[in-house]
Amino acid sequence: MKLMADTHTHTIASSHAYSTLLENIRQAAQVGLECLGMTDHAPAQPDSPHLWHFVNLSVIPPVVEGVRILKGAECNILDETGRIDLEPEVLRQLEWRIASIHAPCYKKDATLEDNTNAYLGVCDNPYIDVIGHSGRGSFRYDYEKLIPLFGERGKLVEINESTLKSSYSRKNCTEIAALCKKHRVPVVVDSDAHFALSIGRFPAALEMLEEIGFPEELVINADSDRFWSYLEQKGIQKNPD
Repeated sequence: MKLMADTHTHTIASSHAYSTLLENIRQAAQVGLECLGMTDHAPAQPDSPHLWHFVNLSVIPPVVEGVRILKGAECNILDETGRIDLEPEVLRQLEWRIASIHAPCYKKDATLEDNTNAYLGVCDNPYIDVIGHSGRGSFRYDYEKLIPLFGERGKLVEINESTLKSSYSRKNCTEIAALCKKHRVPVVVDSDAHFALSIGRFPAALEMLEEIGFPEELVINADSDRFWSYLEQKGIQKNPD
C-alpha cells in the first residue's frame, strides 16, 4: 500500500519537534507525497505555539513546491467531557483538526470510563476530523462501543506510526484497526513526524494493517481520488484559488 498524504506532522513551532515547515515540505516532496498536514500542538500542550500561530496560517500558500499544505492543529482533549483547547472560531479557520489525549493536558488518574466519555464528547464536536493516536496504552477506552460511533459521526480513526513503536500500544492499535475493519470505519495512516526524515514513512503501521488484512479502500490516504473526495465533502479543495 502506498500512501499519498501524511496528515499529522509537527514543526519547530512545537518545540519538541526539530524541523521547519519548509524542511518538512521538501521531505514530503522528495518522498512523493501530494499533501502534508501541518498540525502543531494546540496551546494547552506546555511547549506548543501561541494561539496566533493558528489564526495566522493564512500567510502560508496552499501549495508549496508542489505539495498541498493542509493547515491544521493537533488539539488536546482536556477532560472527560471531551472539551478541547481551541475555540470554534479558531477551529473554523483550520482545514484539518486532530483531537488527541496528551498526559500534560488531560485530567490525572482518568479511568477507562473517563476516557470513553472524553471521546464521546469529541464525537459531538462538529469541527474535529480525526481521532488522534488513540491506541496509546495509558488512555484505553471502550473500543467496541466507540469505534462504530466514530464512523457514524464522520470521525477518521488515526493509525499512528509513532504510537506503534511501543509494543503495548501496538496491541491496542491492532485491536482498534481490527474493529475499524469489522465496522467499516475509515482510517488515516500518519507518521506523527517530529523530524522531517520521518515524514511519509509508515513501516510499522503498514505492516500491522497487512497482518490483519485491513481493506485498502478504508484507508483514505491510500488513494488520491478518495482522499480529495473526502476533503471536498468538508469544503476543502485540492486546488484552492
